[in-house]
Amino acid sequence: MAAHDPTIPRLRIQLGPAIAIGPGKAQLLEAIAATGSISAAAREMGMSYRRAWMLVDTMNQCFKAPLVATATGGKRGGGASITPLGEEVLERYQRMQRIASEAVAEEMEAFTALFADSPPSS
Repeated sequence: MAAHDPTIPRLRIQLGPAIAIGPGKAQLLEAIAATGSISAAAREMGMSYRRAWMLVDTMNQCFKAPLVATATGGKRGGGASITPLGEEVLERYQRMQRIASEAVAEEMEAFTALFADSPPSS
């Protein structure tokens, strides 16, 4: 996973106490779409399957219908796919992220000059 650019703000959409979607969940949706699997997406992102599944479960509960559909194993194995709603949510989130970044670009440039040279590690 690539390091985050501190000059680009990260949009999170919160629904009550849960973050319905943010940069990590958007990246997870992209990885599931690319791999067809929650476990493969988790491996690609360097996270545990359990963590990925919890993030998917939260997203699925935050929206009117699931963003990720899963198929149980069998002869051909299981898998996961992004639903049409999941595709729409991902596209809208990415558009909102672009709009927000463009809107605050000038302020972020000035704000970035105020950052410490060596910020604390997480």
